[in-house]
Amino acid sequence: MQMVEISASMVKELREKSGAAMMDCKKALVESSGDFDKAFEWLRQKGVASASKKSSRATSEGLVVGSVDQSGKKAVLVEVNCETDFVAKNEEFVALCNKIAESALEANATTVDAVLAAKAKGGSGTVGEMITAAVAKTGENMQVKRVSLLQIESGEGVIGQYLHTLGGKMGALLKLTSDKKVPEAGASVARELAMHIVSTKPTYMSKEEVPAEVIAEEKRIESGKADLASKKPEMVEKIVQGRVDKIMAERCFLEQPFVKDPGQLVSQYLSAKGKEMGVELKPVQYSLYILGEE
Repeated sequence: MQMVEISASMVKELREKSGAAMMDCKKALVESSGDFDKAFEWLRQKGVASASKKSSRATSEGLVVGSVDQSGKKAVLVEVNCETDFVAKNEEFVALCNKIAESALEANATTVDAVLAAKAKGGSGTVGEMITAAVAKTGENMQVKRVSLLQIESGEGVIGQYLHTLGGKMGALLKLTSDKKVPEAGASVARELAMHIVSTKPTYMSKEEVPAEVIAEEKRIESGKADLASKKPEMVEKIVQGRVDKIMAERCFLEQPFVKDPGQLVSQYLSAKGKEMGVELKPVQYSLYILGEE
């Protein structure tokens, strides 16, 4: 077999035409000595392209799944889509999605391509090949839509995960860093706050993260409201600032009333729990997935 250099652009082009995983496309091109048409035919013969042809069909159903490693310092959140709610609720699909999440965690996958190329948990092939087999069996398109990996790369901390129990349509991860080793109770605190994120769906971690243009736009909108038309400019400015502060507080994780105890803000709850455990907990990153969102 003549050896030819397989470029990334060749793999990308074949993937776009066939819908097959990048690893499959690269293998097809190698097997076909770089001949594009023969590579596509090879994919069809292997059943990869024929299964992936269904990629043009909508995949609005599916599951948000996740996996946390034993240390509590690394976790992954994955959205896997399918076509119908019937398949989404099927035990085999649920098991498939959990294997995808576990495989993504072991591979430290941060992109969809990395997930597809990861070694399938409990299997000999890749996640992409495992999905292809499931597509061929069910006749329904399945896709890994996105993945988020959070980890404590240095120092101390804990990752909290919460997956909504009703239908698996939402999930969140929260990364908390700490000044010292986090006691076991810290995992529960992180999970409760991840649940809060799923419930309230914040847009920002804190007020400091809100872009200046977003605040300016909110001020412009509030300033133009009819109930302020007859008020003096200096009064309008104070009222607008107060309203915008309230809006931003509703959107910022740390400023929100904690869902399990609305009498205190998330920041206050986190501070109190940290003192109980003798550590200082700092939220630095979160991921929130809602099935089907762009």
